[in-house]
Amino acid sequence: MNNLEASSRERLMTQVHDQYRDHVNAGYARLASLMNLPIESSGAGAHLFDSDGNSYLDAGGYGVFLLGHAYPDIVAEVSVQLHSHPMASKLLLNPFQARAAAALAAVCPGDLQYVYFCCAGTEATEAALKLACLNGCQHVVSMQGGYHGKTLGALAVTGNALYRNPFARLLKQSHFVPYGDSQALREQLQSLPERTCVILEPIQAEAGVIRPPAGYLRQVRDLCDEHDAVLILDEIQSGMGRTGRWWACDEENVVADIMLVGKSLSGGCVPVSAMVATPRMQEPLNRNPLLHTSTFGANPLAMAAVVATLRVMQRDALVQRAQRLGETLQYAFETLLRRRQWSSQIQLRCAGLLLGFEFSDASLAANMVMHLLAQRIVVNHSLNDHCVIRLTPSVMYGDSDVQWLLDGFATALAHTLSP
Repeated sequence: MNNLEASSRERLMTQVHDQYRDHVNAGYARLASLMNLPIESSGAGAHLFDSDGNSYLDAGGYGVFLLGHAYPDIVAEVSVQLHSHPMASKLLLNPFQARAAAALAAVCPGDLQYVYFCCAGTEATEAALKLACLNGCQHVVSMQGGYHGKTLGALAVTGNALYRNPFARLLKQSHFVPYGDSQALREQLQSLPERTCVILEPIQAEAGVIRPPAGYLRQVRDLCDEHDAVLILDEIQSGMGRTGRWWACDEENVVADIMLVGKSLSGGCVPVSAMVATPRMQEPLNRNPLLHTSTFGANPLAMAAVVATLRVMQRDALVQRAQRLGETLQYAFETLLRRRQWSSQIQLRCAGLLLGFEFSDASLAANMVMHLLAQRIVVNHSLNDHCVIRLTPSVMYGDSDVQWLLDGFATALAHTLSP
């Protein structure tokens, strides 16, 4: 890099940091400066590129990039839509919404068939809580360690006081029980005189890839049936093939009354999420479709991305590919930890292409993120457990990407755990 290029880079970095500080978030600007974070420029496949043209292996993105960045088929569909009809009137019939809803319903379990599209996962949570209310639910039971978003309704059922307490006076009382404890759920449901809705994640991602005991989801479904409770399953991070199944709840053949979908639903191209409901749950909205609406929900750009993503996933058997790649990575990481004698210091949890590495201390996890960044590998921290870093790699990884991840991980661990 010559002096002119170095000067240009420094000016760009200063400009972006100043804009963050003055117009985005001053706290994040300070953090970015301390971490010396590069400027993200573009993405293609499993890779990100910074403003200097450096390539990074993307194992982060919080579950959004299952198909990697800028998947050609999806970008092409969205581009066609952009140049023909990017936004809908909201009065005339929206054929793009109808087609996307039918395509999503076709891969959902059981009789989940009515789809409400929105833009973010927390919006899907809000829609589900409102629909449960319209179906007579007066209480909500959620799980300790659960994460469902940060809007007020979603915060009310997010099981982390760090995010909930500052707004506690604005939130109605929700009931929290330990995740994976069906007896605690039974006792809670028995104590509530009115109809209740139960919301949980089949796998708690933000808590650090926590899987419940075998049979737990089936027990929850049975308890909801016994107490006429509405079951909402949050598959925003665990669904769409991420765990090697279309939906994590498929492992126990459990069907929710309402299911939440998001993250990789658009192939990483356009913000989109969805609430999917059974006909019985949908009845209040079928009677009055104006009870819950969104100006930008179901916009044609997002709908084109959804249809293209589902078509690509089915055509190329990407769910099965995610299962195979997940098994490969799990075996490789288990072997790495065992050979380097790190197994006693790090707990590995895997569910397909959702992997969590738990360290004994949050500072070790933070250092690991930085050492991985030095190896040009991008990962996720866990919002509900700062001792855990998560990997949500793309199903599009090739052999060289897998090797990059394993070699970089070994180097970063050696630096992190060195005395």
